[in-house]
Amino acid sequence: MPKIVNIYCDESCHLENDKCNVMVLGAISCLEDKKQEAFSRLRDIKKKHRLNFNWETKWIKTSRSKINYYLDLIDYFFDNDSLQFRVLIVPDKTKLNHTRFGQSHDDFYYKMYFGMLKGILDPHAKNNIYIDIKDTCGGHKVKKLKEVLRNDFYDHHEERIINRIQIVKSHEIELLQLTDLLVGAVGYANRNLTSSESKLKIVERIRERSEYSLLKSTYLTENKFNIFKWRPQD
Repeated sequence: MPKIVNIYCDESCHLENDKCNVMVLGAISCLEDKKQEAFSRLRDIKKKHRLNFNWETKWIKTSRSKINYYLDLIDYFFDNDSLQFRVLIVPDKTKLNHTRFGQSHDDFYYKMYFGMLKGILDPHAKNNIYIDIKDTCGGHKVKKLKEVLRNDFYDHHEERIINRIQIVKSHEIELLQLTDLLVGAVGYANRNLTSSESKLKIVERIRERSEYSLLKSTYLTENKFNIFKWRPQD
């Protein structure tokens, strides 16, 4: 039996006119047979900090009162060898020239999503992709993304590599909540924001543990915390 890898995806500021220049797409991967252990440990961390296990962890909910909880989550991610993270950063959407390349912003979105996922997909495994999509076009996005990925991997009929792409509810999946946290932190760093002391502490902890600034691409061979900062063609 081939191994099965679960990939939990999230996105931030991906819309064309959302008044935010930086677009971030990210994902955590975890072996299927390790996911329950991860879910259980993440719930234990909630319990340690007296949070209900149904409480949804989100970047936008960071606060001074919960900073130790969020820092524990960051440490858990880096201490767990079963988890890997990949993030793609578009530094400035205002500089995109879709007309020049004969594409729409949606076309660009799928290209970027593919660019993010191809660095974390395991070609020797069956990959289950779970997406937290925040707008009403989720079904269309899943269909299009599946088509793009399978065409690139020549995986048209057997579903040998792309086993499943599914929209899920983030409040039900702890690893998707952890993805939201990491994506939010990378986005915050690349937007040069400084208004939240709590968020700055989280960004700094990630920098300490990863040994990366979060502002530049890592080597392609970086497995634990892989960063790809996309640059437009001249």
